[in-house]
This record gives sequence, C-alpha cells and structure tokens, in this order.
Amino acid sequence: MSDQQAARGSPTTPENPMDHDKDALPPPALTRDDVFLARCHGVIKMAVRFLAVLMTFVICWGTLDVVWVMYRRMAANPYFLLDISDILATFGAFLAVLIAIEIFENIVMYLRMEFIQVRLVLATALMAAARKVIVLDFQETDPQFVWAIAAVILALGVVYWLLSAKKAAAPAPGNPAGAP
Repeated sequence: MSDQQAARGSPTTPENPMDHDKDALPPPALTRDDVFLARCHGVIKMAVRFLAVLMTFVICWGTLDVVWVMYRRMAANPYFLLDISDILATFGAFLAVLIAIEIFENIVMYLRMEFIQVRLVLATALMAAARKVIVLDFQETDPQFVWAIAAVILALGVVYWLLSAKKAAAPAPGNPAGAP
C-alpha cells in the first residue's frame, strides 16, 4: 500500500481498527419519512433564502428612508437646523436599518450553520429595545411601560452576559480545562 492510501485512510486500512466493520456495511436505505423530511427541509431552506432577499430589500428601502428623513428635515425652514424631535426621528430610522441588518445577519448565520445563534438574537433584541428607549416620548408614556421596558432590557442584558461568561469560561478546542 502506498503512503497516499495510508494518508487518505483507505477502506483497507481504517484509522481506527473498530471502524473496519462499519466501513463494510452499506449505508442504510432512506425511509419514506427521511425523504419527506429532506423535502420539507429543502422547502424551509428556500423560504429562508427568500426571507434573506426580502430583508435585503427592507435594508435598501430603510436606507432610502433614512436619506429621505434627513433630506426632509434639512430642507424644511429653518434650513439645516434640527430640533430634538427631528434628531429622534432620524435616530429611529437609522436604528431600524441597523436592526434589519442584524436580522439579516441572523438569517445568513442560519443559512450557513443551520442553527440560530442565541447571542446574536439577544444582541438584536437589545438593539431593538435600545431603539425603543431612544425614540420613546417620556411625556406621553405610562410609568408602567417604562418599568416594563427596563425589566425587558435588564433580562436581555443578564442573559447576554451569562452566555458571554459561559463562552469565555469554556476551554478552547484541543485545550483541556485548566491548561494555560
């Protein structure tokens, strides 16, 4: 046997002696349920791709909306002066585009890895909650609503922190726990 066959782990010499019997067996036949589930999974993947295209349109449309809001505010008399409501409207439109970009990143991550990264979803939720607080009119908002938003932001922040702490405490691949 050549060195190339040994490097490839040819079927005649499996890397693990226990794998010899496993390599000799034919792959299991697909059942009707397997075929059905594979087709359903394919439909879901196409739907997620379609959502990615739609989110791209939303991001472009939102960007044009930010430009339009800025143009309208700057073109109104007195020219090039913004009051606090104009600034808040601009921030709201800008942050909405950033949230759409984060949602697009969630979709892309799902398409690449076929699972949803919870930290990315939490970061998106925190950004959406921050947007709500930034554009909130405290003069016309009930105190209970403000407390509820504060509780949601606190809960999201604690969960995000816990997930980040867990990730930081996890040992690196190939590095046993406690090794420097």
